[in-house]
Amino acid sequence: MQHDLTVFIVDDDPAVRDALGLLLGIRGYRTAVFSSGEAFLQGWQPAWSGCLLVDIRMSGMDGLTLQRELGERGCRIPVIVMSGHGDVGTARAAFKADAVDFLEKPFDDVKLIGAIDEALSRARSDYSEQQRRNRSAGLLAELTPREREVMQLVVVGRHNREIGPALGISVRTVEVHKARLMSKLGVDNVADLVRISMQ
Repeated sequence: MQHDLTVFIVDDDPAVRDALGLLLGIRGYRTAVFSSGEAFLQGWQPAWSGCLLVDIRMSGMDGLTLQRELGERGCRIPVIVMSGHGDVGTARAAFKADAVDFLEKPFDDVKLIGAIDEALSRARSDYSEQQRRNRSAGLLAELTPREREVMQLVVVGRHNREIGPALGISVRTVEVHKARLMSKLGVDNVADLVRISMQ
């Protein structure tokens, strides 16, 4: 099974990095390994997509700090936290920071693969949503200022007969602007118009 996203492995133990890289590579996952949280942050690029498999306790920056730092940078890459010393408080902190899963070493391969697949599924979903938002933003940018004004009043539930006087134009002109903006946005009902405006 081939995977188009990358599993980023961050662990200061070379044996763990090698074992995970081998296990995932054999199963068709693309991997990239880092020996520390600092090394990952130095190399990180906003275009990277996939999931992060990070050890909770490392010399230098720990996994939770890395997770928090990525969040502050606007990185939405899903995180799976690993630990050789699992405890409830640490697991809670990881989940509170939106970790997909918390896995204790030594790993159960089935649980590990399940967590990675869930994280990659989340990454794909986030990517699709971002693409949808970008498309909507591009379409909205093509509207004229008047079309934007009409749209803003339509999406808050105002009728054409209310919009006309509010903008100092005739009801017929409102209808023309509304038809044009809906055509530009590729929608044929107000519900879809509201959805695009909210993105």
